[in-house]
Amino acid sequence: MKTVHFIKLLIVLFIGISTTAYTQKESGTLPDGFVYVKNEIPNLRSDLRYYSTNNFIGKPIDGYLKPKCILTKEATAALKKVQGEFEKLGFGLLIFDAYRPQRAVNQFVKWAQDSTDTKMKDQYYPNIDKKDLFKKEFIATKSGHSRGSTVDLTIVSLKTGHILDLGSDFDLFDEKSSVDYKNITKNQHSIRLMLQRRMAKYGFKHYEKEWWHFTLKKEPYPDTYFDFSIE
Repeated sequence: MKTVHFIKLLIVLFIGISTTAYTQKESGTLPDGFVYVKNEIPNLRSDLRYYSTNNFIGKPIDGYLKPKCILTKEATAALKKVQGEFEKLGFGLLIFDAYRPQRAVNQFVKWAQDSTDTKMKDQYYPNIDKKDLFKKEFIATKSGHSRGSTVDLTIVSLKTGHILDLGSDFDLFDEKSSVDYKNITKNQHSIRLMLQRRMAKYGFKHYEKEWWHFTLKKEPYPDTYFDFSIE
C-alpha cells in the first residue's frame, strides 16, 4: 500500500511540474493575431504609464510585467499607416497604452470603489469626485483595450522628442479631455483635429471623452476580452 501511495504521489508531482514547465514555456509569447507593435513600427515612441507609478492609481498595474506595446495585427497595420503620414512631417506617434489585460481593468474598478484612496486626485481628477468616475464613463468594468485594437496616443517630434500640447494631459478625467472641448487655444484644437483626422483616415474611431483614445472600427475580436500578461 505504501508503494502504491508513493507512486500516486510521484504522478501528482509530475503533473504539477509539467504544468509549471508548460506555463513557463508559454510565458512571453503572444496569442495568434497579436504583435509587439515596435517590431512593426520601429520609430514609434512609447510612455507606457500603467507599467510605471505615473498613472491615476499611482503604482504599476496588474498584468503590466514589461514596458511593451501589444496590439492586434490589424490595428498595428492601420497604425503603421498613420505613423507613416506623420513621419513625412517630422513627427510620429507616442503610445501611452495599447492592449490592456482584463485583470488591469479589474484593478481599476476595485480602485474606483475605494473612496479612501485619492492620492493621485490632484493630478488626474482634480474636478471630479472619485465616486462619479463610473457615472461619467471614465472607468468601466470592460475596456476596448482588452480586445486588443484600442490605443491611447499622442503626437511627438521625432527629432527633439517634444510631445505636442493638445490642451490636457493623458488620463486627465475632466471635460478638458473631451474631443470637442472648446476652451483651448487654436493651436491645441488644430493639433487635436489633425490627430483625429489621421486616425479616422485609417479606420480608427475616437472616444468623445478622451482625445487620445482610438479603437479600430473593424476590430478582429469585438466580443473577446483578453487577460494575458504583457511581458
